[in-house]
Amino acid sequence: MPNNQISSIRKYRKKWQDKVVTWFNQPARKERRRAARAEKATRVAPRPVAGLLRPVVSGQTVKYNTKKRAGRGFTLEELKEAGIPAKLAPTIGIAVDHRRTNRSLESLQENANRLKAYKANLVVFPRRAGKPKAGDASAAELGTAQQLKGALLPFVPTAAAVEKVAVTADMKKESAYGVLRLERMNKRMAGVRAKRAAEAAAAEKDA
Repeated sequence: MPNNQISSIRKYRKKWQDKVVTWFNQPARKERRRAARAEKATRVAPRPVAGLLRPVVSGQTVKYNTKKRAGRGFTLEELKEAGIPAKLAPTIGIAVDHRRTNRSLESLQENANRLKAYKANLVVFPRRAGKPKAGDASAAELGTAQQLKGALLPFVPTAAAVEKVAVTADMKKESAYGVLRLERMNKRMAGVRAKRAAEAAAAEKDA
């Protein structure tokens, strides 16, 4: 409404049934989603329902770079650190992104440990029953294997620990504002002081 005008309530009383939105199909949708999840679990069995394993990456831009999220795929360096060949990774449920690069050692180690944990709990079914190849699970492991229904290695963000420091008398005496002003002045006068020192050294040399 223009100029913050309060609209008349009368128009909401006239033919209100045409202006009300209802969702009476929600119970049916709930059943439909549940049936779809069950059908997907049966279709992808014995693979995890959540799909491929994704890395933990930092968000882009200043607004989101402090938050962690699931990435597109693991880098070749992370796979090499975990001892998993790049061509084997997609066949055992690991997403690979050859374009992504590691910009810190922390992210490399974090995702490499994530891959190692996944590899330790991995049960590889043979392509042909009764003809296992190298790296396939044993018959005992195949008998006890269960399909994972929830999230695949969910990432739980942890808050940084807060370090407490006792306030001393010297801290109370010192002025933070004064220290900042002094350092600001030192930075501003750095060039002038360097020029004066050079001129004084040249004059002393000539003398």
